This record gives sequence, structure tokens and C-alpha cells, in this order.
Amino acid sequence: MEKRDEDLKKAQMLDARARNISHNVRCTECGSQSIEDSQADVAILLRQLIRDEIGAGKTDKEIYSKLEDEFGETVLYAPKFDMQTAALWLTPVLIAGGTAAGLVYSKHRQRTNVHIMALDLIRGVSLTPKERVAILDVLIPPPPPPQGVASRLRRWLNR
Repeated sequence: MEKRDEDLKKAQMLDARARNISHNVRCTECGSQSIEDSQADVAILLRQLIRDEIGAGKTDKEIYSKLEDEFGETVLYAPKFDMQTAALWLTPVLIAGGTAAGLVYSKHRQRTNVHIMALDLIRGVSLTPKERVAILDVLIPPPPPPQGVASRLRRWLNR
């Protein structure tokens, strides 16, 4: 009885391990599903292959490596980081960094207006806060009007 419970527990652990691996492997026929979710013939065969490899005592890494060797890197949902996939992994980081740098630069440029700095040099004396606000009101163009549905409707009605 105890041996039977132990065998059942071992079988459940192997099944859970096989399901975990199957969730991380893309179906080569469907492309958008894991082999665990797919009912394609290829997915059924791959699930059986994974169970056979687990039964043979292979590690998860060895199983992933074998699948990658046989079907290519695209069969895995999490591709390795190497020179071929570096652009794929780094593009979001570079875009976010460029956007952040652009926002910081535009904010800095907004605060250090060249015209005010030129007036400071000409006068030889710094502007008072009131003068600075007045000049900024004159030099900085107003923001463009909103382009929402309500503003379009107002313009259309005012024709």
C-alpha cells in the first residue's frame, strides 16, 4: 500500500514536470499555442517525447536543448539572450531610455530659455521673477488647442 502511494506520488510529480515543460514549448503547427494546450498531432507527439525523455532520466535543460536542436530556437517561448536576439531584448529598453532622455531634455530646454539668458547678458542684471514670467508669456507660444471631438464640434458649429 505504501509503495503504491509512493509510485502514485512519483507519477504525479513526473506528470507535473512534463506539463511544466509542455507549457514552455510552442506548438510547431499552431504557432500560437503551447503543446500542452494544442491538440495537433505534432503537439501530442512532442508531449509523448517529453514524457519519454523524463522517464529516461533527462533533466529539463537537456529536454529543452534537444527540442531546440530538433525544431529550432523558435519552439521555445523564452529564447536565449545571444547576439541574434540582443536587438529583440534590448529594443524596448532603448526606446524607453530614448523617450526618457527626450522628455528630460525638453523639460530642461523649457526651463532655460535662450532669450531670457540673452536678456540677462545684455542688461547685466538678472531679471526679477515678474519680468521672467512676463517674458516667458510673450516668448513661449500657447499650447495648441485640443483636437478632441468636442473642439471639432464647436468649430463646426461656429462656421
